[in-house]
Amino acid sequence: MSVSNHAEAPETAAQGLTRGSSSYRRANIALFAAGFATFSSLYSVQPLMPLFSKNFEITPAVSSLSLSVSTGVLAFTLFLAGLMSEAIDRKRLMSASMVASAALSVVAAFAPGWGTLLLARALEGFALGGVPALAIAYLSEEVAPGDLGSAMGLYIAGSAFGGMSGRVMAGVIADIGGWRAAIGGIGALGFVAAIVFVVMLPPSRNFIAKKGLKLADHFAPIARHLRHGALPWLFLCGFLLMGSFVSVYNYIGYRLAEPPFSLSQTAVGAIFVVYLLGIVASAVFGRLADRYGRAPVMVGAIGLMSLGLVCMLPETLWTIVLGIALLTVGFFAGHSVASGWVGPLAEGGKGQAAGLYLLAYYLGSSVVGSLGGVFWSAYGWWGVAGMVATLLLTGVAATARLMHWQGRANRARFE
Repeated sequence: MSVSNHAEAPETAAQGLTRGSSSYRRANIALFAAGFATFSSLYSVQPLMPLFSKNFEITPAVSSLSLSVSTGVLAFTLFLAGLMSEAIDRKRLMSASMVASAALSVVAAFAPGWGTLLLARALEGFALGGVPALAIAYLSEEVAPGDLGSAMGLYIAGSAFGGMSGRVMAGVIADIGGWRAAIGGIGALGFVAAIVFVVMLPPSRNFIAKKGLKLADHFAPIARHLRHGALPWLFLCGFLLMGSFVSVYNYIGYRLAEPPFSLSQTAVGAIFVVYLLGIVASAVFGRLADRYGRAPVMVGAIGLMSLGLVCMLPETLWTIVLGIALLTVGFFAGHSVASGWVGPLAEGGKGQAAGLYLLAYYLGSSVVGSLGGVFWSAYGWWGVAGMVATLLLTGVAATARLMHWQGRANRARFE
């Protein structure tokens, strides 16, 4: 009796999805599409912020709310989604979130005023919350441990591709048809990505929904994660890395639109093609973390971000582009490592742990991203750079604490 046609059967439950299998490839394609849809929609407003300032007669800090209200609401929605992830079918919730966010992006394109636009963006942040937390939990449970870093890196790569596409396409379309056409076009692409996701994602095979869960049932794992010797430092790293990254991307457009550069929206958007480097960095650094350990790779990632920040200080276009590229590679490397570290560190309650990480991560985008506008208005680019440098130094200290905990845990394992 031949069993060759069922060679992948043992993988489905015991091993998890393994690299090279059809189910592994389908999951990666689906989650790549989810990352694309989420982050193209979320960050499409970033290159449009100077246009918002001009058209609505608002300051850069107020204009940044077009992103901050989305990421702020998203942060808490992700946290709630992480709590609900133990009881709700993940594919169904992620699918609904992708369709709703695409629809709200189209609604935002027709907003009659600034307040209405912010409301649509806040609702979009709520809709998007069903994707990232559940995607991380899905990968942590369904992918074989030895291939988790690579799979997580590919999901982050989809996020990078979406972030790049949203920014670049928004800049180009805005020059042709204005900011409304730019936001609406990104929403239409979101519908296409949702279809790909629904068709390709394999159902969960290592997840059993827990019925009758109440909010109080989540307190114990949340408290355990917050008392953990390493997880709070990992959450802090997510906050600092995202806050640094978004602050640079929020205000570099203002800098490049002013003399001596005076670049068009298309030119500013085109610079964000360096996001493609984030796609490569996520996959490569995910594998490096699997091979050499996550803490050393995290230190290297923060070092790359710091080097990129230094390169952006001179008033020279090529050094600024180089700096953006280095900072982008460093950020996606660090985020890939950190998000892939959550599952292994969490002792049960992986959905809650992923929710806490993403809560900190997107609060960094919302809080620090808008705070950077205050530094920009008061001190220009040097003010933004000084704030980001402080955040990155704090990130090094947090990673040192993680390394100390990891070393102590390893010693205890062999005693």
